[in-house]
Amino acid sequence: MSDCDSSCSSQQNTKKDFLCERCEGSEDEGRKLKRREKNRVAAQKSRKRQTQRADVLHEACELLEQRNRKLKREVDSLSEEQRLLSEALRVHEPFCPIMHCSFASSSNLQSDTMAARSV
Repeated sequence: MSDCDSSCSSQQNTKKDFLCERCEGSEDEGRKLKRREKNRVAAQKSRKRQTQRADVLHEACELLEQRNRKLKREVDSLSEEQRLLSEALRVHEPFCPIMHCSFASSSNLQSDTMAARSV
C-alpha cells in the first residue's frame, strides 16, 4: 500500500466525507499537465497555420509584384510605340496628299450631301 493509500484509509476512518488532499492534488496536477500539453499542442498548430498563411501571402505578393513589373514594361513599350507612331504621323502630315487635296475634301462633301438627300 502506498503512503497516499494508507493516509487516505486513515483519513477515511476519521472522516469519510473528506478526500485525501494528496490524491486530489495529484489529480489536479494531472489535469493541469494534460491541459498544459493540450494548450502547447494547440499553440504549435496555431503558429504553424500562421506561418503557412504568411508563406502563402508572401508567395502571392511576389507573384503580384512580378505581374506588376511585367505590366509596367508593357506600358513602357506601348508608350514608346505610340510616341514613334505619333512622330511618324507628324513627319508624314506635310506630305500627305489626302489631307491637302481639295478634290478629296469636295468629293467627301458631295457624297455626304447626296446621302443626306436620299434619306
